[in-house]
Amino acid sequence: MNISKFAREYHAKMFPEQKEIMQGSDPELIERYENFAYDSVINQDDLDGRTRLMANLAITIGCQGIDEFKVLVPSALNFEVTPVEIKEIVYQAVAYLGMARVFPFLTAVNEIFEARGIKMPLEPQATTTMETRLSAGIQAQVDIFGEGMRDFWQSGPEETRHINKWLAENCFGDFYTRKGLDLKQREMITFCFLAAQGGCEPQLTSHAAANMRIGNDKAFLIKIVTQCLPYIGYPRTLNALRCVNAAAEKNSN
Repeated sequence: MNISKFAREYHAKMFPEQKEIMQGSDPELIERYENFAYDSVINQDDLDGRTRLMANLAITIGCQGIDEFKVLVPSALNFEVTPVEIKEIVYQAVAYLGMARVFPFLTAVNEIFEARGIKMPLEPQATTTMETRLSAGIQAQVDIFGEGMRDFWQSGPEETRHINKWLAENCFGDFYTRKGLDLKQREMITFCFLAAQGGCEPQLTSHAAANMRIGNDKAFLIKIVTQCLPYIGYPRTLNALRCVNAAAEKNSN
């Protein structure tokens, strides 16, 4: 196979346990994928390896790519993504994909950590209690989206107002307030969850704007989308870019 030197070296950095690139039964596909994913895409921008792998983990959870996720967890560890950071990515996914879709990924992480001798449970990361999570979640929403979110938890029709309250106390109060990842990293992985699963364009546009508001600018989000393209394909990549552009235009008005 005609695989570039850079692609081979980068593949070896991601998967040092593999002695060589597997040709298997599909050498033509492997040749083009390796050259694209591990050369063209990697060299497109200057996104650091740790951030790339964190985004890749989130994007594979979002698109339900469990087999690829299992391959990428050891790679993330090789790129110095910590066990706590990996677990926090999986934990936060519960709020955006639901436990039914996240449970296999949690099981996979636990199996990989156990095989590598990583002692579990990991150190606690919660900063809220059942009594404080609502107020802390409201503050997290305000910090990310702006002061207009201060009373969102008690807005809307009475019959659905409980959902807005749960967004504040559960999604934000239970997860965004945890240690292990900062708000910029949490908004980045949320962007990945939404981009990967599709059908969430209104929320994706909103979170793209939130990312920009707290410092993950348009150029950064384009880098994230670019580095995730090999895992989600062109249609969802183009949808994500459209949402990024819409958010940037709205922010500029």
